[in-house]
Amino acid sequence: MAGGTQVLRDIHGGCVSLDLNKRLSLPADIRIPDGYLEKLQLSSPTFDQPLSRLSRRASLSEIGFGKLETYIKLDKLGEGTYATVFKGRSKLTDNLVALKEIRLEHEEGAPCTAIREVSLLKDLKHANIVTLHDIVHTDKSLTLVFEYLDKDLKQYMDDCGNIMSMHNVKIFLFQILRGLAYCHKRKVLHRDLKPQNLLINERGELKLADFGLARAKSVPTKTYSNEVVTLWYRPPDVLLGSSEYSTQIDMWGVGCIFYEMAAGRPLFPGSTVEDELHLIFRLLGTPSEDSWPGISGVEEFKSYNFPKYKPQPFINHAPRLDTEGIDLVLSFLKYESKKRISADEAMKQAYFKSLGTQVRTLHESISIFTLKDIQLQRDPGYRNSSHQESGNSKNRRQSMLF
Repeated sequence: MAGGTQVLRDIHGGCVSLDLNKRLSLPADIRIPDGYLEKLQLSSPTFDQPLSRLSRRASLSEIGFGKLETYIKLDKLGEGTYATVFKGRSKLTDNLVALKEIRLEHEEGAPCTAIREVSLLKDLKHANIVTLHDIVHTDKSLTLVFEYLDKDLKQYMDDCGNIMSMHNVKIFLFQILRGLAYCHKRKVLHRDLKPQNLLINERGELKLADFGLARAKSVPTKTYSNEVVTLWYRPPDVLLGSSEYSTQIDMWGVGCIFYEMAAGRPLFPGSTVEDELHLIFRLLGTPSEDSWPGISGVEEFKSYNFPKYKPQPFINHAPRLDTEGIDLVLSFLKYESKKRISADEAMKQAYFKSLGTQVRTLHESISIFTLKDIQLQRDPGYRNSSHQESGNSKNRRQSMLF
């Protein structure tokens, strides 16, 4: 990699030349948690004056930001073709971190998704979005240093035997919507929502993670390690080849995740695109010009020649959801993407009334758990935490790999 410049494979198949040293040096607005300077016995007056970007970077580097030796690797959490994720510890704060180590010798687009993730995450600061603390760039690798969260939503559901408290379902769903509303307001689409990309800490704070596909022009069907990407949370318009993306692309997945939390099983667990569409149409009815204007002209749809299924009563499939919950889940699962409820509108629905009004007025950087009335209940199917590592350790934190 001569002079720090490397040609990277773009997701469109083209190449972009990028000076990694320039683009991936420390973000100017990186947070320095309280106590850093005292701990390192550095005088804080240096930081009282506004710093130029260059001097700020130099000062942060002195403290230990941007340096691999600042972080201790602990357990390996998962591995993909181009990235390995480790649990780690910061020597600066003693806090746990997740270290996403991306190998740069791979040309197949891996650094491209990492750069996208970096550029997005350093601008997204929200209580329900995973925090990117630091970036370490060497000739061989790029390491993204994230805050560490105990598990993802998939593991959480596994650990409670897929029987979650309906109160907890509501609290998790609200946090998903809160993080998404913030992204969508900034015209950032996630594009890969699934339980493995929703991280949860012991307090119950849920954070959106893995922005590697955000802003991608297509949603791939394979990962870099050639594993099949799950289709279960993908909207029918995307399954049928639509590339007209808006913020509504994410809302279908929210509906699927909401159902999965409430019912304890995935809503549409298809193994192929055709199978996925079959499952969707069997429950919601095969789309027609009435339910999805323009569908009869979509070549992909015509080529499958689906049977004409009638919509089934949703209540039969989600007995634990009340009327307001069913109304909400169906408002996410609209065939026509522009008819899907937005994240912002969804938070105002009657389903969330029991959480009180304050949850909607909190500053974006404040957790909803700062409100005394908001706390998780014990899940009916909860198993002892000693079980948590054994069954799922291999799949842990796959969300941060791709």
